[in-house]
Amino acid sequence: MTRILIVEDHALVREARAHTLARLEPGVECLGVKGSDEALALLESNADWDLAVVDLMLPGINGFSLLGVLAKRYPDLPAIVVSALDDSASVRRAMKAGASGFVSKSSSSEELCRAVRIVLDGGVCTPELDSLSPAQRTGASVGERFGLTVAQLRVLELLGQGKTNREIADLLGLSEGTVKVHVSAIFRALKVKNRSQVLLVISRHGGRI
Repeated sequence: MTRILIVEDHALVREARAHTLARLEPGVECLGVKGSDEALALLESNADWDLAVVDLMLPGINGFSLLGVLAKRYPDLPAIVVSALDDSASVRRAMKAGASGFVSKSSSSEELCRAVRIVLDGGVCTPELDSLSPAQRTGASVGERFGLTVAQLRVLELLGQGKTNREIADLLGLSEGTVKVHVSAIFRALKVKNRSQVLLVISRHGGRI
């Protein structure tokens, strides 16, 4: 049996990823958790896992830090990153932190399954940097360009989807006041005055948050 631990805070994404990977081969067991703390607690109680599939923008301990902890505490457990932060700088940082593979969230389920098979077989799988756009090669996502924190990136992602402060608060488990603080900080960093201008900045970076 192949056991895959999925660390992804968005429930629908987590469930879809588990459904995809369960079709990888007969006997695959997938379990999803919403954050790093939950993943580490699970591994502490039972480290018998074959692969961790990790998002980078996680609440609390982010994915980069989680990769470092996994590499130190569970060196025999390979990890694949699946993230929207797929510029070359993020790919290199994730691999340096200990990932054995990297798959963009914009990739197909077939590409994800291919990467998982490669890593389960002991290989390494990363995007071909030569195939990335100039913006990707230089790491020119909004987050890289304006130095946003992981928390701000999570809020920005939902702003880009047209969510209200209340909706963002509910989705991220934050108070509405905390969301307002993040939104104000994003406005200052991007040098904009409203949400429409935020969307314009995102568009100018090819939608790369």
